Amino acid sequence: MPYELNPISNEPTVLVCGGSGQVGRSIIEQASGRGIHAVAPPSRVLDITNSVSISEALKFYKPALIINAAAYTNVDGAEANAARAFAINRDGVQHLAEAANLAGIPLFHISTDYVFSGEGNEPIAESHPTRPCSIYGASKLAGEQAIIKSLANHIVLRTSWVYGIHGNNFAKTMLRLGRERSSISIINDQMGCPTYAASIASVLLELGSRYIERRDLPWGTYHYSGRSACSWYEFAVEIFRQAATLGVLDQIPRIDAVSTDEYPTPARRPAWSVLECQHFESTFGISTLEWREELYRCLSALSTSAQSANRTLRIG
Repeated sequence: MPYELNPISNEPTVLVCGGSGQVGRSIIEQASGRGIHAVAPPSRVLDITNSVSISEALKFYKPALIINAAAYTNVDGAEANAARAFAINRDGVQHLAEAANLAGIPLFHISTDYVFSGEGNEPIAESHPTRPCSIYGASKLAGEQAIIKSLANHIVLRTSWVYGIHGNNFAKTMLRLGRERSSISIINDQMGCPTYAASIASVLLELGSRYIERRDLPWGTYHYSGRSACSWYEFAVEIFRQAATLGVLDQIPRIDAVSTDEYPTPARRPAWSVLECQHFESTFGISTLEWREELYRCLSALSTSAQSANRTLRIG
C-alpha cells in the first residue's frame, strides 16, 4: 500500500500511536516543522490491541510509517495486572508489526532499559543478554521480539528514565513534591541516564524524514538515552538546583538519600540502566545529549508555560 501525501498540507503522513503520552505529544508538536503530517488518533479510535482498528487506520490515513509511542508504563501496576501489560506491550505491538508488514511500511517502536536485569557496572550494548526483572520489562521485551519476528523494516529504540513537559514523570513529580514537602527521600543506588522526551521525538522524526527521503534505513535495535549516568538522587538534586535557579521553585526541600531496600516497591527496578549508545551515534551520525543541559531545556519550558498561565489568569 503506497503512502499518499496529505491533501491539505501536501506532506507525508506518519501515524503516531500513543499521541497523548510524553513522547507522542512531543512528536505531534515537532512534526510540522520537519515537513511531516503526524496524526495521532485517540485510543478509542486507534486501539492497538485490536487488529481491525489498526487495519482501518492504515487504510484511512495511508501513512508512510508508524511510530509506536503507546505502552502500558505503570511498572508497579503491571505486577498485579500482567494481562493488561502484555495485551498492550506485546500483543498490541505484534498487531502493529503485522499490519505494517502487510502495508509495506516500517514501524518505529520505543522500548526500555527494563528489558535488562540491571546487573553489572558497564554501559549496556544492544547485544547484551536481555533478562527483565519485572512484568513490565518482560512485556516490553515480548513486544520487541514480536516486531523482530513479524517485520524486517523496523527500528526498536530502547531508552531510559524518560521525562518531559507532558504527562507524569520523575522531573514533574519532584517539582510537585518540592512545593508540597520540606523533605523527601530519593533512592541513590539505582543508576541510569535521564532522557528528555522531546529529544526522543526529535530523533524519531529525523529517522522518519530520512526514511521518507531514501525509502530505507539501517534497520534494527538501537539504544538512545541522555549522556552520562546518575542516580535518582543525583537527578533529583539537579532538578531542584535548576528549578531554584529558574524560579520554578521558591525553596529547595531537604533531600535524603536512601537505598532500594529502604524503599520497597511491588516491582523490582534495574539497579544499573546505563545504555551504551555508540552504535546508534555511529550508525546515524546523531549525538546523544548531556542530560543536565536537556533538563534545563525542559525546566525552562515548564517555567515559560507556568508564567504564561499566570499571565492569562491575571488578565482573566
